Amino acid sequence: MAAEGGTDGGFQAYHEPHVIEILILVSFFLFLALSDWLADKIFRAGLIGQIIVGLVYGVPLANILEINWRETFLALGYVGLLLITFEGGLTIRLDLLRQNFILSTIAALLGLLTPIALSFALLYAGFGHAPLEAFIVGTALCSTSLGTTFVVINNASKATDYSQTRIGTVLISAAVLDDVCGLVLVSVIHQLRGIAEDGDVNLGWIIGRPVLASGLLAILTPLVAKFVAGPLFRRFLEKPLSKFKHTSNILLMTVVLCAFLAIAAFAGASMLFGAFLAGAFLSSIPSKEKTPSEPETTSFVTTFEYYLSGPQKFILQPLFFASIGFAIPFGELWTGEVIWKGVVFTILMALSKLVVGLVVPAWDMFSAVGFHKPAPPANARMSASWAPATLLGTAMVARGEIGLLIIQIGLNETPFLTRKAFVVGVWAIVLNTIIGPVSVGVLLKKVGDQIATDKTWGIQSKPRDIDVESAMAPEQPGQDGRLPEEKGEESIGGV
Repeated sequence: MAAEGGTDGGFQAYHEPHVIEILILVSFFLFLALSDWLADKIFRAGLIGQIIVGLVYGVPLANILEINWRETFLALGYVGLLLITFEGGLTIRLDLLRQNFILSTIAALLGLLTPIALSFALLYAGFGHAPLEAFIVGTALCSTSLGTTFVVINNASKATDYSQTRIGTVLISAAVLDDVCGLVLVSVIHQLRGIAEDGDVNLGWIIGRPVLASGLLAILTPLVAKFVAGPLFRRFLEKPLSKFKHTSNILLMTVVLCAFLAIAAFAGASMLFGAFLAGAFLSSIPSKEKTPSEPETTSFVTTFEYYLSGPQKFILQPLFFASIGFAIPFGELWTGEVIWKGVVFTILMALSKLVVGLVVPAWDMFSAVGFHKPAPPANARMSASWAPATLLGTAMVARGEIGLLIIQIGLNETPFLTRKAFVVGVWAIVLNTIIGPVSVGVLLKKVGDQIATDKTWGIQSKPRDIDVESAMAPEQPGQDGRLPEEKGEESIGGV
């Protein structure tokens, strides 16, 4: 008797795929590439085209792809998201990350609490939905799409790496913190059914576990890198492994990434947070300075580009954005009441993230007053800060995969979210995921150079002879209330 899954005698029976299946797969990947190019030309956000292709080939519209293919592409797309986040941790400026941690935390909290508050104001007070409905939808809209954030700023310009700017570092840090907070709220939503049925749920542990796990990971990772892994790697492994170049690097990167993913998942933290920490961990362990007698080493960033950049950009990343399209209930979005409520809610939710940009001019003013320096005129401060402030606000607008995940959990795993509130929330998630990247693309096309060259919020010179884990001292503002450029040219973490 043949075993399940088409096996016979302990092996998988091989069947030549039908020509229709092959043509469907070829057309799917072809349209993913073409839509990326076309949407990039029109909107300066290629991911919009890939989401549309996912809509067409998935259940929402034509339902062309079979369920097993969609599940496979969903898994591969999530691997792509993990690699996008891992690359972000690998390339982020750790010195700027530490110096701007307080500012990033303020931005993240503002971007987290404002959507929830406005959701209660509109859905509960305005549209008459239940408080728990407003909370679930607000939670879905308080998230920031980490993958979209990385892709947008990385693809914005071939000449400028905006992740190396101060405002880019604040943006990435705030998006990562939003992801951690979103995980806590997802845990709460997961347990709402149990609370409703018997109330025998330890809500304190539900909330505390991801917070504790994420906090310990964030604290222990730099400590282990500084006092254990870094010294051991530089003393025993760096020189021997330098002979194998990319081969040793990719093996070490794979082991570290898988270890962080497993630790984060089983501890109750976000795997995306684990991927980000894995990249930051690897960027901090190589030697900062090389003597002439020491052999040249291949950086982890170079190895990532050599092995993974191509597959990630042309296969895994498109599959990730297409999988977002799979999850959009397109047919339910087009009733009169849902449309106008969805558009109104979309505008409100976009504004709830745009206000995050206000922390930039506020920080400039606080820095000038806090250090008792003469502040420049208000119009001078606004003219210098509006571009980075707008970039921070617009880049936080996209909700993407995290928002869809949370709101579908609310619909499918709790009895509190009605179909109507669900569809209104989906409207806001989808439109914000389109509005955010398009706005960032247009903004960077117009004032990208101004942002990159801004002395305070643009690309900062990398300090010489400084350890990344101890780069915590804040810069002092100058006479105009703005931070001076740092000196030095050496790279951080050997990258």
